[in-house]
Amino acid sequence: MTDKSNIEKLPKRILASIVSSVSAGVVPRTGAPYIAIGRQDEIAALLSDLELVSEGGGTLRFLIGRYGSGKSFLIQLIRGYALERDFLTADCDLSPERRLYGTGGSGLATYRELIKNLASKSSPDGEALKGIINKWAYALREELSDAGHDTESGEFTAIFEKKVRDTVREVEFMVGGFDFARVIGEYYSASEKEDDAKASACMRWLRGEYSSRTEARRELGFDVSCVITDANWYDFIKLWAALAPKIGYRGLIVFIDECVNLYKIPHRVSRENNYEKILSMFNDTLQGRAKNLGIVFGGTPQFLEDTRRGLFGYEALRSRLCDSRFTSDNFKNYAGPVIRLARLSDDELLALTVRMTKLHGSYYGWTPGITPDEQVQFLKICLDRAGADSMLTPREMLRDYMTLLNILHQNPDADFAAVAGKLMPARVQVQSGAGSTAENVAANQAAANSDAAPFDPADIDF
Repeated sequence: MTDKSNIEKLPKRILASIVSSVSAGVVPRTGAPYIAIGRQDEIAALLSDLELVSEGGGTLRFLIGRYGSGKSFLIQLIRGYALERDFLTADCDLSPERRLYGTGGSGLATYRELIKNLASKSSPDGEALKGIINKWAYALREELSDAGHDTESGEFTAIFEKKVRDTVREVEFMVGGFDFARVIGEYYSASEKEDDAKASACMRWLRGEYSSRTEARRELGFDVSCVITDANWYDFIKLWAALAPKIGYRGLIVFIDECVNLYKIPHRVSRENNYEKILSMFNDTLQGRAKNLGIVFGGTPQFLEDTRRGLFGYEALRSRLCDSRFTSDNFKNYAGPVIRLARLSDDELLALTVRMTKLHGSYYGWTPGITPDEQVQFLKICLDRAGADSMLTPREMLRDYMTLLNILHQNPDADFAAVAGKLMPARVQVQSGAGSTAENVAANQAAANSDAAPFDPADIDF
């Protein structure tokens, strides 16, 4: 449960990230657990995937929901949980410049973004590649020191390098594994000899920054049989996943959001090449060929279900991802690869407004002048819109609510009725002005109270 005292203890930077991000309709990269309401079943399903990955398995999920329904938020939430549990994570948003398959560097751009955002528990904000490898080096040194080896002796470097080679040798049999293992080994050797130029060149190769073998060979000082390209970048993601448990982590979880950009690719052949890459990932993870790797895609219903341009337009994927004939809205099933995000319940939406009121007040150091009854009235305003019973999204509601709080904060003389009065349903509006009487006011207030939620928002257990 997140109570007021816990909220007041939040660092200012996290509060700022939450309040500014939610106000702008985007997902905060830090602090997501503090506004997590509902989605218990979806979270439980994804957490079970983490356990499977830690045991050497592979998983792949599709989070499907409308814009603003909470896909990106759930991705950031699970990303945080994965980091807490000592997984490596990498995430990126697809775009016209970043695809799963493409020419001209669009596939490689996705790999570079993933490696740029590679994160660990000690480096949750990304850019963790160098830190991860150096942390492993430190752990190896401690291990050899505890085994009785003198770290100051002339033989220690040779023993240390052999230990590194023995560890990474296990991935040499994988596609690209020989060069991958050698570059990591050479990085350690260069670090021991304080050869910064060579160590930097090894990092560049691991980040996929060389365009040709010739360029790589010139800067590395040794020959490599390949560099990371549009065609083979996914093989190196599998290598990182295989290496993760050998260097002290439980696995690698990859999050790829905004997959609707694949649906928007105008050329059929290019679009299907990207879907073919998804099929390859699907088969690798669920057939056990990609160990310690979990992949989560985020996309819209059109991206999944459109039979002309979506995944269902690619028969091999449609037959794997379509609903079973036994699927029904009356029953939950989170064991399959597709998780569809339903609208949050009215209670959960109300709980979100209560939570954001506390966070807003804590960040700006004020007591929001909005009562529990007015929070209920705000939710009714949102739900009175046509189609809101099934289409209302947390993003849409929270942006309106944060705007309301900002206005009340910046205009001390304003009150809820003055700001939201024109939008309030007639049954909860309090009449004022000429011709109104105390009896009319009391009658309207009684009508508002009769429509109030059957619980006190202050008693919500988060």
